[in-house]
Amino acid sequence: MRYPDSGGLTAPARAKREQVRRQAADWFEHGVPAAEVARRLRVSATAAYGWQQRWRQGGVAALASRGAPGSRCRLNEERLQKLGLALDEGPAVHGFTENQRWTLARVADLIARQFGIRYTPRGTANIMYRLCWSVQVPKHRAVERDEASIATWRKETWPAGKR
Repeated sequence: MRYPDSGGLTAPARAKREQVRRQAADWFEHGVPAAEVARRLRVSATAAYGWQQRWRQGGVAALASRGAPGSRCRLNEERLQKLGLALDEGPAVHGFTENQRWTLARVADLIARQFGIRYTPRGTANIMYRLCWSVQVPKHRAVERDEASIATWRKETWPAGKR
């Protein structure tokens, strides 16, 4: 399962899990077997044995949270805000005139031009998600579409066909 912060847990959730590991360390110090610790904390035995091994090697400090996994976003908050404003301006303002859609490739190109940082399509999608942009499926409509004729058809022909 993937999460928006690339780590799966928020800071408070990581702190809560760390508290559970500290409780396990306290019981290890009192000689409680790993299987019993797993039962008491309602975690897997594999997790408890892993914690016990880390605790033996480095004490309680070895069970501390390592923070969110993965690399940090290379765009700081200021740059993310600038990117959001640039996206709001639309693709045409940034030289993409053939249609008015932001694609991942275009956004990655925009990031590279504005900030000198290259992102993969997946990394670009993560940034878009952080900026609260979602994937949009464009409506493909014929250029020749005549809205007035369609409205007339819906008003006159469609009801006649229903009878």
